[in-house]
Amino acid sequence: METLKVLWFNWRCWLNPEMGGAEVFTREVAKRFVSAGHEVTLFTSEFPGCRNEEVVDGVRIVRAGGKYSVYWRAKTYYRNLFSKEDYDIIIDEINTKPFLTPKFVDKGEKVIALIHQLAREYWFYETPFPVSYVGYYFLENRWLRNYLNVPTITVSESTRRDLLDLGFKMVYIVPEGLNFAPLRDMPEKEDHPVIVYAGRLKRAKRPDHAVKAFKIVKEKFPQSELWIVGDGYFREELEKDAIDGVKFFGSVTNQERRELIKRSWVIVNPSVREGWGLNVVEANALGTPCVAYDVPGLRDSVKDGETGLLAENGNVNDLAEKLIVFLEDADLRGKLSRSALEYAKQFSWDRTTKEFMKVVERSFNGE
Repeated sequence: METLKVLWFNWRCWLNPEMGGAEVFTREVAKRFVSAGHEVTLFTSEFPGCRNEEVVDGVRIVRAGGKYSVYWRAKTYYRNLFSKEDYDIIIDEINTKPFLTPKFVDKGEKVIALIHQLAREYWFYETPFPVSYVGYYFLENRWLRNYLNVPTITVSESTRRDLLDLGFKMVYIVPEGLNFAPLRDMPEKEDHPVIVYAGRLKRAKRPDHAVKAFKIVKEKFPQSELWIVGDGYFREELEKDAIDGVKFFGSVTNQERRELIKRSWVIVNPSVREGWGLNVVEANALGTPCVAYDVPGLRDSVKDGETGLLAENGNVNDLAEKLIVFLEDADLRGKLSRSALEYAKQFSWDRTTKEFMKVVERSFNGE
C-alpha cells in the first residue's frame, strides 16, 4: 500500500506513568507503521516532566491538555494544525470517552475507531455517584452513537459483540501481540505454591478479590504466597487487609516482572472486565496459566480448561476454589502450563500490525 500519513488520538502515550495495555498496543502498532514507511503523529495528554513534542520510535508525539482536557484540545489542534497537514487516516482510540472525531474531522481523512473495551462496570468502580450512574446509563452509549458507521477495531470477540449490540456496522477483531518471545521450554517454578497478581492496583481490577481468595487458599496451603506486582491508589487499602504470605513488589521493570511471573505457579486476574487481558497471554508465554473471572475480555484470553480456569464473576469463593483445584492437582497444572505456553506462541505484534493494516486498506476500498 502507498505511504500513508496517520494521525492517532489517544488520551495517554506509552511514556505516561499511568499507561496501560492500550498504550502498549498503540506503541507497537505505531512504530511498525513507521518501519513500513508510513508517517505517524500521536496526539495525547501531558504528564509531569513530559515534553510537549518529541519523536519516539519514529513516532511524532504532540502533547497538550490533561486527562480530561485532552479531548477538547484535540479538536483545537486539529482545527489549527493537523487539518493543514494532509493526513490520510485518523485513528480515534477510545478509552471510555472518545475524541468524537466524526463530528469535527472534515478534510477527507478516513476515520477508524479503536476500542479495546467498553467502560460499563468501570463507571461504578472508578467514578463517584451520580457520575457513575449517568456514565453507565447515558453518557457512554450517547458518545458511541457517533461511531456506528465508522470502521472499528477491537481486540476481542466479547467487545465486538458489545459494539454490535450497540448498533455498530463494521467491527473488526485485531489480536493483541507480545513484547517478547515465549519460552521454548517450561521454566523452573518455586518449590511452594505461588499465586501472582500483576497489574494496576485500582478498584476495577479487583486486586482485593485476589487477597480475599488467597485467605481461603492459605487455609489449604499454609506455605503458599500471593505476590502482588504493580502499584496504584488501592495499594494502601490492600496492605491493611493483607495476611502473612502476601508480598507487595510495587512497580518493577519489565524484566523483573517477567521473572516473578515465570517463577509463580499461576496468575490470578479478578478484573471486572478487560479488552483482552494482555497480562494473561504474557504470563502464558512464561509458562504460567491464569485463573480469572468469567468476564468480557478474560473469557477470550483464558481458554477455560485449556490455558487456565474461569470462575464465576465476583464470586470470591469460586475464585479460591478454582485456585485450589489448580494448586492441588499436579497433572492439571502440568497440562494447563504446557498448553498456555503453546497458546502464547501464536501472538506477535507483527501479526497485529498486519491485521490492523488490512482494516485500513478496507476503509480505503470502501468495504
